[in-house]
Amino acid sequence: METSLSQQQKISAETIASRIISVKELLQTELDLYEVSKDVETGEHYLHYAYMHRDFKSTGEPESFHYLLPIDSDDVLGMIFGEQGYAYPEHWHKSFLRNGPEGFYIWFDPSHVVQLSEDEAIAADLLKKLRTFKENGSSDPDAVRKLLEDLDDTRNKNE
Repeated sequence: METSLSQQQKISAETIASRIISVKELLQTELDLYEVSKDVETGEHYLHYAYMHRDFKSTGEPESFHYLLPIDSDDVLGMIFGEQGYAYPEHWHKSFLRNGPEGFYIWFDPSHVVQLSEDEAIAADLLKKLRTFKENGSSDPDAVRKLLEDLDDTRNKNE
């Protein structure tokens, strides 16, 4: 049995092409493709997302990009029967393979993107509370105490 792709850091496009086969197409448009795929060597399943991009700042020639998200058996069935979402990036929260211009696939961890979104939401909430405090115009000790308690509650809730 071959080594799982998850145990490798840099995988050639030739290796991917020889090991990954389509099991079930989920959606195909002019620019996008989603399909459940399988590693014929290990039996592991992947959600394959491919999209075409044209860089009109350059030559305008189409480029295709491919992402492979490892999925377990329950996810395979859920996607095939239309009971589970799979759209990129909404449902891609764990590490996945993506190809690059050098002919290799590498692992990408999207968790920092999710964390950034959460941090931005917290910052927006804090700014809203500060604006409300400023607009109320009251800076008496009770109003300041209430503001600080609200800010602490927000911080504690998100830790």
